[in-house]
Amino acid sequence: MNTYTQILYQIVFSTKNRERVLTENNRPQLFKYIYGLLKNKNCHLYRLNGVEDHIHILTGLHPSVSLSSLVKDIKIGTSLYIKENRLFAGFTYWQEGYGAFTYSVRDRDMLIEYVKNQVEHHKKLTFRDEFIAMLNEHQIVFDEKYLI
Repeated sequence: MNTYTQILYQIVFSTKNRERVLTENNRPQLFKYIYGLLKNKNCHLYRLNGVEDHIHILTGLHPSVSLSSLVKDIKIGTSLYIKENRLFAGFTYWQEGYGAFTYSVRDRDMLIEYVKNQVEHHKKLTFRDEFIAMLNEHQIVFDEKYLI
């Protein structure tokens, strides 16, 4: 018997202190690197995007990969990549923690569009407000002191 899963995650994390350092011109290089990390873990990338202070990754997790180890590998790998390649001036590191939200496959197309349109979306809404809305939507209890 084989293992069959459909685990669709939207993973969200920010730069330390929400520093607005992820400049638009170098984001494609960062996203390509993240795609490679996901591919090496046999995870399917549906969409990846972000703005100056955070990124969204919409991915299907392979059953052999734990969410926490994947996020850890992405954050450590990209931090080194950013610093070695001087990709973003002022980047120190990623925030501690992350948000990860599961969705039904029926929501996939809507989520792809949502992540695709991050730049437009954030002309109207701050990352903090967006993140709180996601936490509330998924009925996740949180402490505001961690939402600097």
